[in-house]
Amino acid sequence: MSMSDSDSSHNGDFKTFRQISRERLLYEMLRSARGKDSKSTWKVLIMDKLTVKIMSYSCKMADITEEGVSLVEDLYKRRQPLPTMDAIYFIQPTKENVVLFLSDMSGRSPLYKKAYVFFSSPVQRELVAQIKRDASVLPRIGALSEMNLEYFAIDSQGFITDHERALEELFGENAEGSHKYNECLNTMATRIATAFASLREFPYVRYRAAKSLDASTMTTLRDLIPTKLAAGVWNCLGRFKSTIPDFPQSETCELLIVDRSIDQIAPIIHEWTYDAMCHDLLNMDGNKYIHEVPSKNGSKMEKKEVLLEDHDPIWLELRHAHIADASERLHDKMTNFITKNKAAQLHHIRDGGELSTRDLQKMVQALPQYSDQIDKLSLHVEIAGKLNNLIKEQSLREIGQLEQDLVFGDAGTKDVINFLRTKPDVSHENKLRLLMIYAAIHPEKFEGDRGAKLMQLARLPPDDMNAVNNMRCLGGPDTKKASGGGFSLKFDVHKKKHGVRKERSDQEETWQLSKFYPMIEELIEKLSKGELPKEDYPCMNDPSPSFHGTTQQSVSVRTSPAHQPAHSMRSRRGATWARPRNSDDGYSSDSVLRHASSDFKKMGQRIFIFIIGGATRSELRVVHKLTTKLKREIILGSSSLDDPPQFITKLKLLSAQELSLDDLQI
Repeated sequence: MSMSDSDSSHNGDFKTFRQISRERLLYEMLRSARGKDSKSTWKVLIMDKLTVKIMSYSCKMADITEEGVSLVEDLYKRRQPLPTMDAIYFIQPTKENVVLFLSDMSGRSPLYKKAYVFFSSPVQRELVAQIKRDASVLPRIGALSEMNLEYFAIDSQGFITDHERALEELFGENAEGSHKYNECLNTMATRIATAFASLREFPYVRYRAAKSLDASTMTTLRDLIPTKLAAGVWNCLGRFKSTIPDFPQSETCELLIVDRSIDQIAPIIHEWTYDAMCHDLLNMDGNKYIHEVPSKNGSKMEKKEVLLEDHDPIWLELRHAHIADASERLHDKMTNFITKNKAAQLHHIRDGGELSTRDLQKMVQALPQYSDQIDKLSLHVEIAGKLNNLIKEQSLREIGQLEQDLVFGDAGTKDVINFLRTKPDVSHENKLRLLMIYAAIHPEKFEGDRGAKLMQLARLPPDDMNAVNNMRCLGGPDTKKASGGGFSLKFDVHKKKHGVRKERSDQEETWQLSKFYPMIEELIEKLSKGELPKEDYPCMNDPSPSFHGTTQQSVSVRTSPAHQPAHSMRSRRGATWARPRNSDDGYSSDSVLRHASSDFKKMGQRIFIFIIGGATRSELRVVHKLTTKLKREIILGSSSLDDPPQFITKLKLLSAQELSLDDLQI
């Protein structure tokens, strides 16, 4: 098996994680199949269900067409013979896929003229031997190669391994030792390793160690999950060192593998950034948002699908901003548009009074040169308006304040009981989320029948109690002796205040309800400084003391805080949110976006963090923020990316075997 060279961070200009993934698919795979001996210019691209998703996360159809692909086909569907055309197969190296490929290309009448085969992950020798045994197929193979790209690049700095059932298969009641448990871990390890194959990076592999309390406590398989996954990744990397040309032989970056037990609050708490609120409150389908716009003749409204993704500059600028900050910036953008655009100004003067989004949309139908700008702007004004209405309707500020007060130890049992008694109209889901946060901080309050009484007070059904109880499945060994409860979630517990987060002294005064931060923020900062405790986070590579000695100095240079861009002080327009002196969202001004690509060239070594059991949008935001702050590209990987409703449904699945994945609205 061989792989052609590809750009990495060590050669030429620094490319982001997603850029490298995209370029490997387009150039290393599709372009390389344009052989000199091939007379036909157009090719067919054949993929399986998984590789279609891999491709769609990194490339657009226009990119694929530009590389000479005229037709994209499903390996598992009946296909029309095209004997004059060459075919590119991008498939997983499974027995079924190899059998289908051989049936396509063997015999007297193959479906295609020549086949260029690229496997998404390492292929077993038996399968290669099976291909080589077919004498009619061999002369028709133009390439047989391991691409080693089997992850989904969901963000410029994030990927998932597509294990939506990882919580159920690894942490569920009957998961230990099952076939699914081992298969899930093995596949996850392979897919993580292919991210390093793509980037030509060889990491120090660190992981959360099992937390045995004493000699009498048995270490459970659940608690060993990060250790087992780290070992699996390490084995794959060992193979890559000997099979992939130009793969580094010594360490080039850091990888930390943790699981959901390090932070059970981040997937449940209300996050107040634009991106997180859109996905939490708007019933979006992935990144797809459906809204109503006037039809071309203006007589009626019609539904329109838009993708909230990187190609939208407004989304890119605002996604990590606090919702109040995003709303304010959108108001400024709309005002500036009206001021600069003479046609809009005249329309405004003619009509008098406030200019609504609907008015603007009607006005620009006759002005095609402005339609794209105003469409994007009015879309986000509409979304922000909808979010602000939902915040008011659902009393989210009050709920959010209580959630954060619980986390930082400024509220307790009385406050929760008082809230449940005085706010009967709060939604079922929001009461459940509040109780789950409370259970994570005060597990002892859910012992015996106490939990049932709290659920009764909240008027929540018994299956919601499952979601609360199943949080203990994520906690590793039974910690009743240590904490008086079944949850193992204890971070820097204050003696005076029973909080699970310390307030961060390095943070400037910021928007109201933005005090909460995910635990990975602390872990990444400690890892970057070389301060992660070895006993809690051991390393597979077992680095020598000289490693720490040599890098400590360079790390301190790399991690000096970046100069934050200055902020203009804008009028609050009666907003009741606390006004920040400095926004710490990592995307606090256009200049950050403008200079991001040039800044990447000065970056130190990459840091990867992988979370088993689902990552959150707040954690994705943290890696962007810390990339700017630490001057190192930080990449977040996970089994899936979950919004709070998805995570809660998955928690219920841990013990409710009668539920199926169809119940997950993913």
